[in-house]
Amino acid sequence: MIGWLPVSEFFLRALENSAPKTEISIVSNKDLGGIIVLGGSIEGGEIIVDRNEVSLRSSAERITKALEMIRKNPNLPFVFSGLSGLISPTGIAEADAFRRLIQEQGLGEELAHYENRSRNTYENVLYSKPMILEFGSKEESGQLKPWLLITSASHMYRSIKIFKKQGLDVLPMPVDYQTANSLQWTMFDLLDGASNWKILTHEIVGLFAYWITGKI
Repeated sequence: MIGWLPVSEFFLRALENSAPKTEISIVSNKDLGGIIVLGGSIEGGEIIVDRNEVSLRSSAERITKALEMIRKNPNLPFVFSGLSGLISPTGIAEADAFRRLIQEQGLGEELAHYENRSRNTYENVLYSKPMILEFGSKEESGQLKPWLLITSASHMYRSIKIFKKQGLDVLPMPVDYQTANSLQWTMFDLLDGASNWKILTHEIVGLFAYWITGKI
């Protein structure tokens, strides 16, 4: 059950497909309030301090897609949200590491905002909300335009639920897909299977915990 990939991929694919990707080609940047990137893709701890280099995790697509969208939409404000997922974080915050990446890429920081206190998805939204409300582009009526949300595909469904609970409208830009459109019926891999189940368990527990506590 763990190693036969179609079992885990079936459920994980359903989770990843629950929030279809926004067709950015048909969305004008005039219709967007900004870009928000959720942390969880930068290796924190002492690595950045000791090695003087920013290391990315397997979910590096959150960063590469963010840099792409920021480069293509230089007039939009953006927020990177994240301290660390560790109980006792050390080193520098993910948001501060992303600030360094922005500087290394030569991107402008006039519209950059960094939230470096959050340690989970709920805090990502809670601590970013004041920045979104203050710096987000608005309609003529004063209504806040939706923000483009970048995070892993498996993490997108829970993230959207939390944003909606906080009264914020977002457009999903899921990345870091772990499944394809077709199942690999003959594939058996204990490592990949265990990884898929870990992601699924993490999201299911997170959804249940946030539902119980009224966060979604």
